[in-house]
Amino acid sequence: MGKKRIAILGSTGSIGTQALDVIAAHPEAFEVEVLAAGNNADLLIKQSIRHQPNAVVIRNEDHYKLVRDALVDHPVKVYCGADAMNQVIGFDSVDLVLTAMVGFSGLRPTIEAIRAGKHIALANKETLVVAGELIMKEAREKKVNIIPVDSEHSAIFQCLTGEPPYSVEKLILTASGGPFRGWKEDAMANVTPEAALNHPNWCMGPKITIDSATLMNKGLEVIEARWLFGCRPDQIEVVVHPQSIIHSMVQFIDGSIKAQMGLPDMRHPIQYAFTHPARLNSDFKRLNFTDFPQLNFELPDTKIFRNLALSYEALGKGGNWPCILNAANEVAVDAFLEKRIGFMDIPDLIERTLGRSFFIKNPNLDDYFETDLEARRVAHELIK
Repeated sequence: MGKKRIAILGSTGSIGTQALDVIAAHPEAFEVEVLAAGNNADLLIKQSIRHQPNAVVIRNEDHYKLVRDALVDHPVKVYCGADAMNQVIGFDSVDLVLTAMVGFSGLRPTIEAIRAGKHIALANKETLVVAGELIMKEAREKKVNIIPVDSEHSAIFQCLTGEPPYSVEKLILTASGGPFRGWKEDAMANVTPEAALNHPNWCMGPKITIDSATLMNKGLEVIEARWLFGCRPDQIEVVVHPQSIIHSMVQFIDGSIKAQMGLPDMRHPIQYAFTHPARLNSDFKRLNFTDFPQLNFELPDTKIFRNLALSYEALGKGGNWPCILNAANEVAVDAFLEKRIGFMDIPDLIERTLGRSFFIKNPNLDDYFETDLEARRVAHELIK
């Protein structure tokens, strides 16, 4: 495997920092070509000094001077703004783009990377949630590989390797159940942001951690899987598996099931996305089955965790409905973290936003951006 030069969009987030750990562990295989971040200028500076990329981008232009001055004695080009981020990923020197930005903000850079012919390691599930059909069409036209980084989709991707599409009967996405698995509705009314951020198995950023607690993360993954693997919504099942050892499974038409397993560590799917179709040695902790003598499975409670049901409804309706769902959820999560709404208000806000939004059956790219803005406006208005 030749040395891959990687652009990391969202380098200061949870996925971005772990990706840099993977790269640092394999200097013979990977090289950091571009680092891009939104607001965390201090960490971006530290990463740039350590990894010496060709270019860095700070999306928030207010931090440009700070980053530029800190790197003036280093051979690193410094840019700022969203347009610059879209441009640097098109550099000829970039082999692979890791899209690890949070939320809707990852859509435009992912599209620009695909249009530049760059292979994608996709950690921004919202890109496919919002515009999955469009994204996959562009990728096919440009002959661009999209390799999933989400642990669940990476697991399915690995299970499907070498299998003909007609042989797939069902995709089974596993969910940890989050910190409130088994709780009753009256107890959920008093959930605090601090409690919701305390995930039992995974160390993630705040937005995805709240999404995991509400099961919205699993709902978004269902929508992502529909486009990534070209299956029908009724072929995607969610099973709660609290140990997070089986990351997901594929059931085939002969009744057999493949499962991808391992300890919960995001560096596994990150490294696989970087090396696919090859594999590299790692010093990651190995799974010892005797440490897990029992693996449990149960159905998700969609009456308590209504975000999962809302996600299936949005996927079934199609059009711009998943885009509305995503925008309303991002607003709701921010409001919950700021203690402006309660935990159980999150699905209520999403459902009410869907009910007050315009449906577009066959949206184009501009429609998605307009839908996102309008849904956010409606959601903010409903909070007031």
